[in-house]
Amino acid sequence: MPSSSIAGPVMRKLRLPLMLTRLGLMAQALLGAFWPLISVVLITAALLMLGVQDLVAVELVWAFAAVGLLAILVTLGRGIWKLQWPGRADAMARLDETLPGRPIQALLDDQAIGSSDPGSVLVWQAHQARMAGQAAAARAPAPDLRLARRDPYAVRYMALLAFLVALIFGSIWRVSTVADMTPGAADLASGPTWEGWIEPPRYTGRPTLYLADMTSDELLVPDGSRITLRLYGEVGALTVRETVSGQAAEPGSPNQTAQDFAVVQDGSLSIEGQGGRTWSVRIVADAQPTVAIDGVAQAEASGEMKLPFSASDDYGVVAGQAEIALDLAAVDRRHGLMADPEPRETIRVPLPMPITGDRRDFDETLIEDFSKHPWANLPVRFILSAEDAADQQARSPAVNMVLPARRFFDPLAAAVIEQRRDLLWTRANAPRVAQILRAVSHRPDGLFRSETAYLRLRYILRRLETATAYGLKTEQQEELAAALWDLAIQLEEGDLADALERLRRAQERLSEAMKDGASDQEIAELMQELRQASDNYLQQLSRQAQQETQPGDQQQAQNSMQMTQGDLQRMMDRIQELMEQGRMAEAEQALAELQQMMENMRVTQGQGQGGQSPGQQAMEGLAETLREQQGLSDQAFRDLQEQFNPGARAGESQGNEGRNGGQGRGQSHEGQGQGRGESGSDGADGAQQGEGTLADRQQALRDELARQQGRMPGAGTSEGDAARDALDRAGRAMEGAEQSLRQDNYAEAIDRQSEAMEALREGMRALGEAMAQQQQGQPGQAGVEGDAQAQNRDPLGRENGAGGALGTPENLLQGEDVYRRARELLDEIRRRSGDGDRPEAERNYLERLLERF
Repeated sequence: MPSSSIAGPVMRKLRLPLMLTRLGLMAQALLGAFWPLISVVLITAALLMLGVQDLVAVELVWAFAAVGLLAILVTLGRGIWKLQWPGRADAMARLDETLPGRPIQALLDDQAIGSSDPGSVLVWQAHQARMAGQAAAARAPAPDLRLARRDPYAVRYMALLAFLVALIFGSIWRVSTVADMTPGAADLASGPTWEGWIEPPRYTGRPTLYLADMTSDELLVPDGSRITLRLYGEVGALTVRETVSGQAAEPGSPNQTAQDFAVVQDGSLSIEGQGGRTWSVRIVADAQPTVAIDGVAQAEASGEMKLPFSASDDYGVVAGQAEIALDLAAVDRRHGLMADPEPRETIRVPLPMPITGDRRDFDETLIEDFSKHPWANLPVRFILSAEDAADQQARSPAVNMVLPARRFFDPLAAAVIEQRRDLLWTRANAPRVAQILRAVSHRPDGLFRSETAYLRLRYILRRLETATAYGLKTEQQEELAAALWDLAIQLEEGDLADALERLRRAQERLSEAMKDGASDQEIAELMQELRQASDNYLQQLSRQAQQETQPGDQQQAQNSMQMTQGDLQRMMDRIQELMEQGRMAEAEQALAELQQMMENMRVTQGQGQGGQSPGQQAMEGLAETLREQQGLSDQAFRDLQEQFNPGARAGESQGNEGRNGGQGRGQSHEGQGQGRGESGSDGADGAQQGEGTLADRQQALRDELARQQGRMPGAGTSEGDAARDALDRAGRAMEGAEQSLRQDNYAEAIDRQSEAMEALREGMRALGEAMAQQQQGQPGQAGVEGDAQAQNRDPLGRENGAGGALGTPENLLQGEDVYRRARELLDEIRRRSGDGDRPEAERNYLERLLERF
């Protein structure tokens, strides 16, 4: 069989692979030869589409055009020189290289020797048949388009990226603007053209106006806008006439190809020549900002001034300032203010601006503390000013008022502050101030609450007299004023300041712990520190209220909202519960509310700890014991769950932590230390700190109850005897609970603890009736301590119910949440009692709870 009879059909099958292979070789050759030309073209097109030619001078445009054209010619010549056009033989060789044994070349070969030998011919034919089979399976290979070795700096990719950016953000029509810059015959044939736009100031937020798109002949532009014009074509074919810039036209300026000027007045703008237009330009004036004081400045308890104000502007207010000047004509010129004051600069403080939101019209509050300023609590004149982005300023009408500052209610502290004011009023008052301070401190007995304050006043007095003798200087005046301020603070707050500082420090540490993601143990310790600081602060606040109570305070306290120590402890329990649930944002908000409430708190006489009667102290002691017993019972119930269902405590007791009882470990804090006399911190210390076993804490609580029985009032009355009997039953139940706890019989212990709590409630009810009987038997007491309504309150600040019952329905929690919570608790108890996997002792206890409630 001749070779052509085998190769012919195979070559016909290889026409398509050969054609594709040849096209691939063509693409490979073209890309390898002309990739520099393609890169130059893409970069040039990107620059033109982005409008770079509109931003530079015409001379630079033509210089870049010449460089670009030269680069195109050079890269084109290089490509033509290096281009090698592939033929059919090249495509066949490239395709044959991809096949094993080069079968295509074998099909085209002829037998060189042995053509006369039949056996040799048969072998040759078999070889060609096998090569024909391999050639028939040929597939066109992919072209090699890699240029990394030829383009090591990836210039081709940079050119492609620039072109893609120009496609997205540019315009292909901007390429034609280059032709408009040609002052040749083509321009003369097409005629001159122009373009222009008006750019308003950035602070207005208005868009740029393209003049060619404006259909109206009247333009309304903001004050300060800039007009930019570009003239293309033969110089002098188009001229610009305008009267909006307020500048006299320079010789030859109308024929300038590029003009840029600001609009400062109403006028006209015209482009004269072929395709020109005329507009009437009117300025939209930038309105003056406005600012006004919206109310009377007030001072907080800490002395901070709050002054509400409002401001507005058509484009937004950028800054503001408050000026405060002394209203000397309104000052009561008596005593230390009779002398002429020393000149002082006007107080200037920046006004707060909204950080986010619209500044075109807003309401804000200026908060500053001027308590230490010499003009504190004196008549002053307030003037507010506002400024917009155009540097326009506006001032509010002057408002005369007293400069709010901290007020001192302690008489001695108020006297010290008055002398400090006189000293800062003028240094000429120094001898008078020294004389008054010496007179005040002449007989310190009964006037100074602490010897430290007296010694500080005498030291300040000696310094003042010495400085006055040698000439009081401004620096000495400021130092003495600072020392008098610190002394007044000590006299005003006394020990209360230290307690408040500890409270603030505890609140700050707890807030930082929440932000830093502290562990549950660290948060529990900081929460305990906050409780102790709150108790200490309330005690100091109560003592101060008892010393400073004035006539009529009792009536004022009745008409105001009351907040008891129990309410504060419940707020802290809620904060701890939120933290344990991971709701840190809500916990921080509640902590901030607690801090503000504690700093603004005021306790009246008869409501603090220092003014409690023995009956009230006993009632609070029993209430504290009841809460601690409830905490022990909760802990025993969780231990019962852990005993029969290990691991349940971690999942089911989380919701119980943080409530009364210090997470169920006897760490109750409401009314901590009250009503226990001198030994209140001895017997229950273990219960409060949660140390020792449950049995040990139960024993400590029983011992504390026994001590309370010894101080119980109402002896010899039926109600007092009933209270003692109920407390005896409570003590016996506690003893039984203690024994059961030592035997790890938690179910029996919980039953005994329930009996103890019920007996405690009966004892408190009987004690309340005894206290009511005692008050009815003392008709003169109401006249001494207050009216009947003020005395009809229990130790926690609640009104007594009928028949001496503790509390009234008015003070109980009301609303849908209470009933919803009760239903949820009952549903949960029913669910657990029906769970067959729970221990029998636990299910029996839950069934007894359902029978009771």
